[in-house]
Order: sequence, then structure tokens, then C-alpha cells
Amino acid sequence: MPLYLTEEQTMLHDTAKSFIADSAPISHMRGLRDSKNADGFSRDLWKQFAEMGFTGILIGENEGGLGLGHVEAGVVLEEIGRNLSPSPFLATAVAAVEALKGSAHAARLFPGILSGDTVAALAIDERAKHGTGIAMKAERSGNGFKLTGTKQFVTHGHVADVLIVAARTAGSAHDKDGITLFAIDKGAAGLSAEAERLADSSLAARLTFDGVEVDADAVIGEVDGGSDPLGRLLRAGRAGAAAELLGVGGGAMDMTVNYLKERKQFGVRIGSFQALQHRAAHLYSEMEVARAAVLKAQQLLDAGDAGAEEAVSVAKAMTSLATTLSVQEGVQMHGGIGMTDEYDIGFYMKRGRVLAEMFGDANFHADQLARAAGY
Repeated sequence: MPLYLTEEQTMLHDTAKSFIADSAPISHMRGLRDSKNADGFSRDLWKQFAEMGFTGILIGENEGGLGLGHVEAGVVLEEIGRNLSPSPFLATAVAAVEALKGSAHAARLFPGILSGDTVAALAIDERAKHGTGIAMKAERSGNGFKLTGTKQFVTHGHVADVLIVAARTAGSAHDKDGITLFAIDKGAAGLSAEAERLADSSLAARLTFDGVEVDADAVIGEVDGGSDPLGRLLRAGRAGAAAELLGVGGGAMDMTVNYLKERKQFGVRIGSFQALQHRAAHLYSEMEVARAAVLKAQQLLDAGDAGAEEAVSVAKAMTSLATTLSVQEGVQMHGGIGMTDEYDIGFYMKRGRVLAEMFGDANFHADQLARAAGY
């Protein structure tokens, strides 16, 4: 598969680039932060995403969506990252949609996602770092289940209309089997959410499930068979986060290169200094290698290839490292002003840090790849 966009994908890129740059630039994020917006994103903007058709990229044409793939979703996510646009797109239109595909919940929830009326949140992580363990219990209760435990770092979890929750119905915390996925509507009795601002001013919630009772219809897929929809969710989320990271790193790099062309010291532009030219060239090469890794992972996901999971881990690890390099170089080349609120480059560093941790950092995915190779 060629590692470049097709003509149709390029057209989508051009559309997404102009729409997001106009509707949700960095000033949009600043406005939400400064006004202490309680949702962490704009509901009106989410409706506009739906009107553009973006929310239906991964939903099949027979269900009212566009029937496209992860490459196209990544095109939108890269522009979201480039503009630091707060949006539920990754969790809702990418990860949650993949988890819900083929389930009875698709017919119930997809229309709301397509119209921009529904926001989904992913209640997966239970520890300070993303991992593979699921300890939260879901015990049989009457005709349904009773959920008890906690989840952390649930983006938009305090305002989401539906929660995709991973809980254990059999086995121990680190067993692959015995996991069940649930779709739980907001306002469930016994569910409480505490929202906190992350380093990039986005909002994530700590969720407490104190005997939350759901009926059997809340199950996504099969009881004890949640590893399949959870795997789809995680692969889609990791590939999507890698694409958004690519946008963050690319946006920071462009901003830095422009600064090198404009800033003068000793009467000359600092971009003429050979040491800075070498560093900029190194950064460009790292970002291009990461871009190729992301596109390859997306293509393999769309093709249903057996190697997609490892490719996704490669992409997430490489974009985490490349974007970290990009934002660090950006802040340093801007000098002390790079850390001031007046300059946008610091916001790229903060968003890159949060995204690097989301769905597993570089060390987590390096470990996953090593285990897959037999180490």
C-alpha cells in the first residue's frame, strides 16, 4: 500500500483543514479555558462536526454514515491536533463507534452520534498509567449486573451521554478473558463523577461506580467476551491518538520553523544559524517517519490485517517520541517566551504530553511489541 493519501482522502484533508482552522483554532481552546467551560468542549462545534459528516466517517453507509476508514478519521484527527481543538471526536466517533459496531447498541446510539447529539466517554483505565488490567467488578444481579469500582482519566466522562465501561465478570485483574463491555447512560443511580483539569486544560473525570445496576441489554457483545470489542476500541483509539499527536507535532514544528524565519539576533534571522538548521532538519525527518508509521497502521486497520495491532503500537510509540521532540525543540528555539501564555507553542507541549499518555505511552507500546516478539 502506498504511504500517501488518495485523491479523495486529499480532498477530505483540504476540507477538514479549512473547516477546523476557521471554526476551532487555538483561540477557540483559549476561550474555553479562560471561560472555565464546564464541558471541556463546545456542543455547538460538535454539531458542526456532524453537519460536515465527520462524526459518521467510521459508521457504515447502511447505518447513515460515510462508510470510510481509519485513514480518513486520522485526517480529521491530525487537523484537530494541529489546531489544539477540544473535541469528543476521538472518543466518540472513533473509539466508541468501533466498540459498538455489530452490537445491538449501534442502532440506538449511532443516530445521536451522526447528528452530533450524543457524546461517548471511555471508562477503561483504573490506574495512574494506562495498562492492561481491568479489576472493576460486574456481578450478576437479578436480570442484569451490579458494577462496583473506579475509573480514571475518563475524558468528558462527567458530561458524556453514554459511557463505554470495561468491567470484570470472571477471572482476575490481568486475565485477557472474563471482561465484559457495557454501555451505560448518564445519570445512572450510584454513579458519580469528579472532573479535573489536565495539564492541557482539558477535562477528564474520575468515575466511581457504587453498585450501579444495569440490565443485561447494557452488555456490548457477549458476557465475558468483551476482549474483542475492547480490542477494537483500543486499536482505534491508539491509532487515532497517534494521528492527533502527529497534528500536534506538525503544528509545533511549523510554528517553530516560521519563528526561525522571522526572529532576528545580531541583525540576522536565527534560521540562518547552521546549528538550528540541523536541528530543524532532524525534527522534520523524525516527524516524517512518524507520519509513515501512522498511515501504515491506519491502512492495516482498514484492511483487517493481522499485523494491525503491532503497527498501531509502533505508530503510537513513534508519534509520542517525535511529537515530544517537536514541542521541546519548539519551546527551546522560541527561548524563554516559549513558556509564556502569550505564545501558543507552550500549549502544544501541554497537549502533546497528555496525548502521549493516552492509550499508552511509548514505553508501554515498546513493551507490548517486545512481548509480541517473544521477549
